[in-house]
Amino acid sequence: MSARPLKFVPASEFRARAAAAVADPQLRQSFRRAMDFLIERRAAQFPDAEVLDRQRRLAEQIRQYTLARLPDLLEQLERRLVDNGIQVHWAETAEEACTVIIDIARRHSAKLIVKGKSMVSEEVELNHALAAVGIDALESDMGEYIVQLDGEKPSHIIMPAIHKTREEIARLFADKVPGAAYTESVDELIGIGRAVLREKFISARIGLSGVNFAVAETGTLCLVENEGNGRMCTTVPDVHIAITGIEKVVEKLEHVPPLFGLLTRSATGQAITTYFNMISGPRRAGELDGPREVHLVLVDNGRTQAYADAQLRATLQCIRCGACMNHCPVYTRIGGHAYGTTYPGPIGGIVSPHLLGLAATHFMPTASSLCGACSEVCPVRIPIPDLLIRLRGEAQHDALHGHQPLLGQGAARNPLLDLVWTAWAVLYTHPQLHRAFLWLATRLRWLTPPRQSGWTASRTPLKPAARTLHEHMTSRRR
Repeated sequence: MSARPLKFVPASEFRARAAAAVADPQLRQSFRRAMDFLIERRAAQFPDAEVLDRQRRLAEQIRQYTLARLPDLLEQLERRLVDNGIQVHWAETAEEACTVIIDIARRHSAKLIVKGKSMVSEEVELNHALAAVGIDALESDMGEYIVQLDGEKPSHIIMPAIHKTREEIARLFADKVPGAAYTESVDELIGIGRAVLREKFISARIGLSGVNFAVAETGTLCLVENEGNGRMCTTVPDVHIAITGIEKVVEKLEHVPPLFGLLTRSATGQAITTYFNMISGPRRAGELDGPREVHLVLVDNGRTQAYADAQLRATLQCIRCGACMNHCPVYTRIGGHAYGTTYPGPIGGIVSPHLLGLAATHFMPTASSLCGACSEVCPVRIPIPDLLIRLRGEAQHDALHGHQPLLGQGAARNPLLDLVWTAWAVLYTHPQLHRAFLWLATRLRWLTPPRQSGWTASRTPLKPAARTLHEHMTSRRR
């Protein structure tokens, strides 16, 4: 199965997509119901605020400690993986990551890759790169399978098909799955999907997965999942390819439980997931199952840009739980597809500019109310509003003194806006000019335009008063 290519939505289309989403009552109802459910589930897992605060601080310290030593830990991880018999590949760009995986598939004459859940594979557009060379990629996570079947991208990083209703999925399966009858029973729909996937697990030469944590100390790849499809992808096919961002490394196994506990409870409100897989190498002599070959693809794709900046480095603390999205008043009203990027919502606003450049994503940091809900629930305490504000400034200006320029720096710069602020600075630094301007503004207030760019999209027009405050106070003193 190969879905039609869905490329990233240009920044110019975000407003139209967001408006369409807000005008869709069914979509808004689906997201509101789903987000309320996830918020309640998460809250039930953290009844003690003090305990939660201690856990979040510990998780933040682990991630910051790891990032402070990231280059050394990545080298240590590579050495331990190689010792364990795992082949390590480095990919600086999305294209390089796809090329590495295509080369492995060609060496094994593979025509099908069955995939567990991997946001990095979505990020690098792997499925479409494989389809272009005649290799099918089948998503085995049920949510990912549903959106792939319908030719869509995931709308949420944890629950890819959260935007779809049961009726929509029933129609989709009846139309697209050979021999499937229309049914709205959730159990029967899952059974239909599993029947298709079970056959593919057996016939596929290669299985692909993501990685939640890569342990440098032991060379262990940790994979969190609920459906068992990840275990099937990593054990049944002869070849297992894992793909992950370079930031997913941790130093020791003892660093995993604090992060794992917060990840599951923040993401789905579960105390623990159904499966926690630890992969430390291919099948050994005498073992009856498991892959004969294991590869790890470590992807940069803009992450070192964030890493190079002391403030923006906090972006890489993310453990991809999606809690910030669930609590975001913007995301919960427009959904993930409006953003048009792999990572939507608050986390997308700080991650995507590094992956795709500010020229393509300068709208994302502005798609936020800056209410702070995202940072309040982030299990690793990423200061998301601060980073959004920083990226807004980077999109409007040239490189600031002391900072390395970001890809697409100044892409949202508006010469007219620059002129307005220059004029404002002149008026407010010359008292006589300022008084003359106010006098003219009050006398010519009838010339105020009724439409004032984005301001009047949801507000009444700004109009000068009939008299200035100075004139009011002068008349009162008489």
